[in-house]
Amino acid sequence: MKYTVVILIAAVTLLSSASARADEASHRQATETLLGTMQMESLLNQSVDQMLQMQVQQNPAIAPYQQEMKAFFGKYMSWATLKDDMVKIYMAEFTEPEVKELAAFYQTPLGKKTIQRMPALMAKGAEMGQRRVQEHLPELQATIAAKTAPSPSPKK
Repeated sequence: MKYTVVILIAAVTLLSSASARADEASHRQATETLLGTMQMESLLNQSVDQMLQMQVQQNPAIAPYQQEMKAFFGKYMSWATLKDDMVKIYMAEFTEPEVKELAAFYQTPLGKKTIQRMPALMAKGAEMGQRRVQEHLPELQATIAAKTAPSPSPKK
């Protein structure tokens, strides 16, 4: 009897892990399809280019090194190097049914418009953030200076 129970538990465990692997493979495929539908490779390339342009605008001294920086980002921030990690991130944040629902949305006219406008929206958001930081940079510098200033010696 005990032998039968052990075999039954082992069979259930094996079937459960095989099912989990199949579910994970299906989830991964759905996520890869979503990222393809979102044109994530193109979005990533556009975002990196925009970020580089913003960096050069903020610091013109790095303009002569733009090609080297672009090559560096191409090496470490390309879709080929980030795809697996992006798939894992999306799989951790969204269930397979949610991924499929997102993919369906991005295939609609509004979803396609969202994908098309996303790089510009991200660039405008980044510009706004940089502008806000620049506007209030003296406040941050003063706060840091106050914290790093030596404290007065106590009088006796």
